[in-house]
Amino acid sequence: MKKLLIGIVAAMLTGIAGAGAQDYPSRPITLIVPFPPGGSTDVTARIMAEKMRAILGQTIVIENVGGAGGSIAVTRVARAAPDGYTIDIGQWDTHVGSIIYNINYDLQTDFAPVGLISVNPQLLVAKKSLPANDLRSLVAWMKANPGEAKFVNQNAAAQVSGILLEKAAGVKLNYIPYRGAGPAMTDLISGQVDLLVIQGAAALPQVRAGTIKAIANLSPQRSAAMPDIPTSDEGGVPGWYMSGWFGFFAPKGTPKDVIAKLNAAMVQVLADPVIKAKFFELGLDVASREQQTPEGLAAFTKGEIDKWWPIIKAANIKQQ
Repeated sequence: MKKLLIGIVAAMLTGIAGAGAQDYPSRPITLIVPFPPGGSTDVTARIMAEKMRAILGQTIVIENVGGAGGSIAVTRVARAAPDGYTIDIGQWDTHVGSIIYNINYDLQTDFAPVGLISVNPQLLVAKKSLPANDLRSLVAWMKANPGEAKFVNQNAAAQVSGILLEKAAGVKLNYIPYRGAGPAMTDLISGQVDLLVIQGAAALPQVRAGTIKAIANLSPQRSAAMPDIPTSDEGGVPGWYMSGWFGFFAPKGTPKDVIAKLNAAMVQVLADPVIKAKFFELGLDVASREQQTPEGLAAFTKGEIDKWWPIIKAANIKQQ
């Protein structure tokens, strides 16, 4: 009799959980952006949220939570109820590089991947008045003026890129901390800082407008979306690369049915030719269909962690 009662209760609980997933979403979803408004993460999140809203039939509320390289925002997701109503748009900084901060969550086990959105070239851009127009002349100027280059440190990726540049080119940078790429870009345009490593999505409009200048694409090859910007290899600093990407993550334990609904909406948006064209204009490469799956994002982030954590630990990179 006891076993029968346990079985009935278990079946009821399973039915309740299944019904919850089946009815999802029944209220607005919060999409946490781990940086202030104006940066490439924020722009991409808003494009995705607007299109996914129509598919899911619920509002997707954007919540910008800056600070500590995005780790404050990601903590919110790690501690949120695993019901699909709180997700984040993650990237290298938040789901790989945030080990440089004193985080209280496990990047490898505390999140449920939804899917990879895009792979994004990172650019080194400079204020318009900087006396260098390419990477080779920039390195020469920095060697002649050690420690004078004001290099924005707005996240883990920026800090790692700066340290790798110092080691690869034999230069010294002056790191200037910022809470996000949006405020940093404003100060770069006004000439208060000299150099910024940033996703092409946020930099290209200003590069095209002539308010800042592009120095190098930190990728092994030129991007089809920005073919006129030379690579770091071409600029005389071979192997100076930095990853860029966007993906959706939910808290661990989020039901698979819920993850599947979020993923299906994401995939549908990324298949839209209008969105593809918009991403191309922003300098974002839509992830392959295989990478857009939860399994694809899980494998992708594992590969990023396996590649970058040894580099970060060997360089003893810590929060500044």
